[in-house]
Amino acid sequence: MRVVIQRVKHASVSVRDAGYEASIAAGLLVLVAFTDGDGIADLEWMTRKIVSLRVFDDDNGVMNLPVTDTGGDIMAISQFTLYASTARGNRPSYIRAARPETASPMYDEFCRMLGERLSRPVVKGIFGADMQVSLQNDGPVTIIIDSKIKE
Repeated sequence: MRVVIQRVKHASVSVRDAGYEASIAAGLLVLVAFTDGDGIADLEWMTRKIVSLRVFDDDNGVMNLPVTDTGGDIMAISQFTLYASTARGNRPSYIRAARPETASPMYDEFCRMLGERLSRPVVKGIFGADMQVSLQNDGPVTIIIDSKIKE
């Protein structure tokens, strides 16, 4: 499981074909992808890590607060391209990304667990849809985390 976390002033997602729009104020935009072999342990570890990540400023201007202490929102967007391999040629291969029948329920469970840890629902995109995502990165703060490489 791989995520890209961006601290944002605001973010929004829209799916024109579905007439869907959603947005958050200040908080975290989380792009998430799954690979074969990901399981509940990955989801538990990652959701705990995300809500505990101290990337918001305290009163002294030091990144020392997690999203749970700031009242910030979380938006989670599925993005299989996080598992792109560019090792051969210039056309990325996505063979390491989990198939939709595996990734879609993982995404739903990830969002449910993340919302549980946040104590309110996570704003979601639509799995597999052609989404337009807009954000204002704050900082900028962008962090990449892989559940198989716990560094």
